[in-house]
Amino acid sequence: MSITVIEPGRVAYSMQLPVQSQSTVFAQEWERSAGPAELVRIAKAADRCGFFSIGVCDHVAIPRRAAAAMGTVWYDTVATLGMLAGVTERSRLLSHVYVPAYRNPLLVAKAFATLDVLSGGRVILGVGVGHLAEEFAALEVDYEQRGKLLDDAIDRIAEALSEEFVDDLAVAPRPVQRPRPPIWVGGSSPPALRRAAERGDGWLPQGTPRSKMPEQVAYLLEHRRKARGDEPIDITAATPWIHMGDARWELPPRALTGSPEAIAEPLRDLVGLGVNNLMLGLAARSCDELEDQMDAFATGVGPLLAV
Repeated sequence: MSITVIEPGRVAYSMQLPVQSQSTVFAQEWERSAGPAELVRIAKAADRCGFFSIGVCDHVAIPRRAAAAMGTVWYDTVATLGMLAGVTERSRLLSHVYVPAYRNPLLVAKAFATLDVLSGGRVILGVGVGHLAEEFAALEVDYEQRGKLLDDAIDRIAEALSEEFVDDLAVAPRPVQRPRPPIWVGGSSPPALRRAAERGDGWLPQGTPRSKMPEQVAYLLEHRRKARGDEPIDITAATPWIHMGDARWELPPRALTGSPEAIAEPLRDLVGLGVNNLMLGLAARSCDELEDQMDAFATGVGPLLAV
């Protein structure tokens, strides 16, 4: 049974939180000197502005060769979401994405079931295969088997989140969401798309350019129909960088800017493909400016996205 959590007809908007991961691919300059206080401010702003979910990444240890590009600061996913559960009330708490292969599936189920209870039923478990061979080696996990390990983990975690006893072992407290919290599968390769179609309640693309979204969504939905019939699936798309209004500074390449209608139009194109959750990238030079951008998007663009 599919567990979709975005109401039919709604176009949700979400964000991967700043500060908690310092990759040069997406971290903005102001985040370098920010910390928990700014992270909490943005999570509270997302909650206030009606953001559907707030996402936190997952890496355990960054190898030296990747440190220049990825940074080395990656807050622990469950610990961070646990803190944010206590300062938010409505936004879903999303792991974007968690690597179950690094842990025993029962440990993952226990952590996210507990988080679901502590947050009042707001967890979405986003999962992925991982990509750093050295990280797998350090954790004594077979990198070459990461796809199979994820498939097996999803099945085991879903069972433990759905049923109290797994092989005569009880995993409790039981999650608030019934029959279980949703599991969204990350990745954009053909195996990842098939995995999302066959095992997921939602799809989280990883690095898919806008030009590739139509074919990837079509591929996903084709395999969904083969594997699960007419069961729906929540589909996320990452937006280009967005800046509300006229920026007086140099924005990232291909950023969307200007009036709410000018920004909403290309986002509606994504919705037309079947996307129902937009993962926003809001360009800002400070925490204050990011809060202002979130408010401006919610009041200006959000109402223009309804199906």
